[in-house]
Amino acid sequence: MKHSRILKLNDELTDREEQVINKVLGEYDIKAVTISKARSAYKIQTNNSCICLKRMRHGKDKPKNGSVLVDNLYAIGFNNTPQYIRTIQGLLFVRYHGWFFYATEWIDGEECTLSNLSEAADCIKLLAHFHNSVKKIDTKNLRIKNNLKNWSKIFKDGISDLEKFKRIMKMKKIRNQFDELYEKNMDIFYNRSQLALAYLNNSQYYKLSREAEANKTICHNSFYYQNILKKDGQYYIIDLDSIIIDLQINDVGKLIRRLMFKKEYSWDFSKAKVLIEAYNSINKLTKDELEVMLALIIYPHKFWKLGKKRYIKRKNWSESKYMHKLKKLIDYEKKQQTFIDEYIRYLDIYNA
Repeated sequence: MKHSRILKLNDELTDREEQVINKVLGEYDIKAVTISKARSAYKIQTNNSCICLKRMRHGKDKPKNGSVLVDNLYAIGFNNTPQYIRTIQGLLFVRYHGWFFYATEWIDGEECTLSNLSEAADCIKLLAHFHNSVKKIDTKNLRIKNNLKNWSKIFKDGISDLEKFKRIMKMKKIRNQFDELYEKNMDIFYNRSQLALAYLNNSQYYKLSREAEANKTICHNSFYYQNILKKDGQYYIIDLDSIIIDLQINDVGKLIRRLMFKKEYSWDFSKAKVLIEAYNSINKLTKDELEVMLALIIYPHKFWKLGKKRYIKRKNWSESKYMHKLKKLIDYEKKQQTFIDEYIRYLDIYNA
């Protein structure tokens, strides 16, 4: 949901929705003055505070994981996350008609503007502080998904899908403009995916994964503008539902990759370098980690996902939308190659 700095709220709730929320809030002994929608959550205004109420179909372990993590973070001085709120009975969630509800403090701040390089650098410093902090706490008893040793499979599955898309296109009797353009550029992105896999397999990925598995290293796994809030000059991480066990460069690399597709970044390595060095100022990356991160950043996830939406899921988008997304990826291709070359030169002189 785009906004002009302040998170927008949508006041339109159905009578049934309001009834359910008030029923759930009764388990917390919370009386709502107003209830507003905000993304996938509800902002509950009481007489003396604001509360964030979230609901989900699955994942009753998520509130427990988040609460344990936040309590441990606060204990060592990392206070940049909202605290969880327990029910009257001391529980971390309420189960109601097949849904799980849980509540946290509401951080009444602004979503960050990652289009601004300076603010993006501040946000990635917050990520570095978060990564440093979770390394200091015992996470072995948390029941969270383990994504380690899985990157190679994800890369290989994507490569297999690209081969499948090519077979599907060859079988088509009637081809449109998207088919022609996608196939024309297939080899470029297919080779890029093979290159990323080669970088991954020739790196210290598996060694780093073993170390991360032994330490149960935690990643936020959804570190982007909607989950970073700024209040009174301080930055906060919200929404710990997606936390996983993985290399922490998963968070760093995914953020950089997403930003590079924004017009303000346009695969300019000098801007990626600013972000890397901002992170390094708090939590120094090793050369081995940077080599693994290169593979994550350059793998053509968007090209693969666009093909999957078109040829497997058959997503009902207009032709103009499909073409716009494809042309944008193609326009960035040469810049991506320059980015790779400059990243490798940076690695050659990198002092870990």
